[in-house]
Amino acid sequence: MSNLTSAIQLTKESRYKLSNGRHIPVAGFGTYLIDSKKASDLVYQALVDGYRHVDTAIVYKNQSECAQGIARFLKDHPAVKREDIWFTTKIGNNNQGYEETRKAVQLISDDVKQYVEYVDLILVHSPKTDKERRLGTWKALQEYVSNPNNDVVKVESIGVSNYGIDHLEELFRWPGLLVHPVINQLELHPWLPRLELRKYLYEHDILVEAYSPLTQGVKLKDPWLLEISSKYKISPVELLLKWAYLQGFIVLVKSENPTRIKENLDILADAVKDSDGLDEVVRLGKIDLEPDLIEALNKPDAKEVITWGGVDPTLYKDGTV
Repeated sequence: MSNLTSAIQLTKESRYKLSNGRHIPVAGFGTYLIDSKKASDLVYQALVDGYRHVDTAIVYKNQSECAQGIARFLKDHPAVKREDIWFTTKIGNNNQGYEETRKAVQLISDDVKQYVEYVDLILVHSPKTDKERRLGTWKALQEYVSNPNNDVVKVESIGVSNYGIDHLEELFRWPGLLVHPVINQLELHPWLPRLELRKYLYEHDILVEAYSPLTQGVKLKDPWLLEISSKYKISPVELLLKWAYLQGFIVLVKSENPTRIKENLDILADAVKDSDGLDEVVRLGKIDLEPDLIEALNKPDAKEVITWGGVDPTLYKDGTV
């Protein structure tokens, strides 16, 4: 079975601990394909609804606007502090290589530093370049993490996206490795569970972050999923999001519909103040699916292709290209 459990307790304020000791919110608001003219307002609304994690990228061309949305929210809600909100961006393929990455981090700083002060996480967006450029990118990124007082921007954590086992082994074998990746961000859903890669990541203390858990809507009308949804009286969206949380993923969900932005987060319960928020008696925050439903959601680990982020999507079960 692909699932880790059939029940888990999470709230909207739940966080997972990274290998560097920092804590990342389990629910994230993704901004892929969100027009820069809408990004600030949508990020602001997501934060009002309770998200505390915003994910963007250089290639999305909206990282500045996302940061502006965070800054406006913090100004309007003084009880929330900057450290309560997680901000992720990514180094694109065209920005890889040591010198190119240094220029990209300067671009990130120019775009966001005035609004969010520092960056919680920078990811290498894809391994779709050559070894020299990949390792050059990592060399540059770990220099920023190792020197938080650098004159460009403070970077708290670094990780990868769409990396397979071979790409990670390449990094781990590199003599210059000083800072280990804390996250691998991947497309993950029942059609693309990537069990072998996830096992490897678990063994190397790298958390798994799932983008496109709703398959960008591509599979929401799949007859197989609709049959399960009808049988168990649970919507396809709820099924896919619960499946993702039950795997132990950090889950990124993107929508431009304000109602759906809130509904996607409402899969998780509100945290209760002055308690641990995980009271078994009242079942607060309990995400669960019946074991037979979990079994029904298991699919063969196959080479299913779902287009992502404008980059060649042929990343298969072990994450290789």
